Formats: sequence, C-alpha cells, structure tokens
Amino acid sequence: MSTQQECVELANGVQMPVIGYGTWQIPVNERFLSTIHTAIQLGYRHFDTAQIYQNADLLGEAVRFSGFPRKDFFLSCKIWATCRSYETAYEAVCETYDRMKVGAIDLICVHWPATQGDPMLWQSANAGVWRALEDAQLEGKVRAIGVANFLPHHLVPLLARARIRPAVNQLEIHPGHTQFSTVNWCLKQGIQVQAWSPLGRGALLTNPTVLAIARAHNVAPAQVLLRWSIERQLCPIVKAVDLIHMRENLRLYHFELSDEEISALDKLPPSTAYSGLHPDTVTF
Repeated sequence: MSTQQECVELANGVQMPVIGYGTWQIPVNERFLSTIHTAIQLGYRHFDTAQIYQNADLLGEAVRFSGFPRKDFFLSCKIWATCRSYETAYEAVCETYDRMKVGAIDLICVHWPATQGDPMLWQSANAGVWRALEDAQLEGKVRAIGVANFLPHHLVPLLARARIRPAVNQLEIHPGHTQFSTVNWCLKQGIQVQAWSPLGRGALLTNPTVLAIARAHNVAPAQVLLRWSIERQLCPIVKAVDLIHMRENLRLYHFELSDEEISALDKLPPSTAYSGLHPDTVTF
C-alpha cells in the first residue's frame, strides 16, 4: 500500500479503496456538500453512509457533480436495524439506490445483527434481510454486499443459508478494542474487515503510548492509529471536517510502524475509547 488510492480486492473481485471517509454526524445542511467536495479534492474516493444518517441523496449529488467519473468512487451504505424482513430490507436498498442516483451502489451492508429475543427468530430475520441484499446484487443494484457489527456467532447461521457470502464486515476496532479473534475469523472466511471508530472516538489521541510513537515518526497521533489499522489488514473508516485532519488522515503511507510499536498498540488496555455498543446488547 503506497498511496491513498491503494485498494483491496474483495472476494468477488470488486476493488475497494483502503481508506474510507465516514459521513456519520456530519450535519446534513448546506455545509455537507462543501465538506464532501473538500474530501474529494483532497483525494478521498471511498465514502461510507447509512440509511439512518439520512444523507445518501446529498452524497450522491456530491459525487455526480464532483467533476470525476463515477467509476473512480466507491460508495457504501448500511441498512438500518428496523429493516427486519426481506420486504423492508429490499425496499430500503431500492430507496437508497433511487436517492443516490449514481447507478449501482458499490457496497450495501446490514448495519446490526439485531439479536434480541429467540435465536431462531433473529437468525431467520437476518436470513431474510440477507436474501434481499443478495437479490439486489444479482439484479445489479449493488456490486457487493456485507455486514456490520456481526460476530462469528452471528455470521455462522447466516453463511449456512447464504447464496452470496459477505464481502465485508464493519467492526469497531482500535487499540484497546482490537477484536482480533473476530478479525482473524473473518479474514479466514475471505471477509474483508473495515474498522469504524479507528481513533477510539478521539480518546486515544492523547494516549501516552500513541503520543510517543507519533513523536518518533513526526506524525500526528491519528496517523499512528490509522497506520496501525492498515498494518493489521484493516480498512479504516475515518471522519474529519477540519481540513488539516482530513489531509493527515490520508497521509499514511510515508511511514511504517515497527513490530515493537504495533505490539505496544495491540496491548493497550480497554479504555473509554470503546463505545460500549456490543452487538448482543444494543437495544436498537
């Protein structure tokens, strides 16, 4: 990986840029378009949204009027947890497709496994939702499909019924909350892992270990954390609206972390950096 345009190849052959730009909590107002246009000018090409963010139409507009070809972009979206049947999930995909107006969406994911209640019921519901995403891919509305916040015990029953295997799993991953067992399981299954909240909601930016490594490489603490993600075969989803931070988050390929530095970050203890959003206990 030598530039910000470096891609990974998903299991179905689709190329996905390693660094994604997350759009969660970017205010949906007149500044949204200018923020996305700035990100595009800086070199971001992978943009991540979700049904619940309610910004898919604006993201599609930013891409359409960017001055760059549609094929240069990778656009991903997640279907919210209220879509718990084939019908509601398929309708959500079609609605997102219509709102974005960019042709086939590059990646659609199931946002949460929604595991409340009887396991047989949520497994059946997930199977129905997944079948809707499969049909959307087979119809050409979507180029790849995946999941978010699915642990192995959520994925095993889904894989048992799947016609198309998930290409991606988005997980909260950062030092102090590495989820290495799930990451390794996914990679062995050919599922690429994306890391959301790779900076630990900003709490890791003042961690003494992170700061020491940043000083050693003359880089920002955020760059250390994002480089750690890449070294661990993860694709980080970053979010920044400050121009300096947006630029820094792309500059990750001019330095490498040593084995000792990676190990030190691996061993950081759990902290307030973790969101507390466990897939089996969230209530949405």
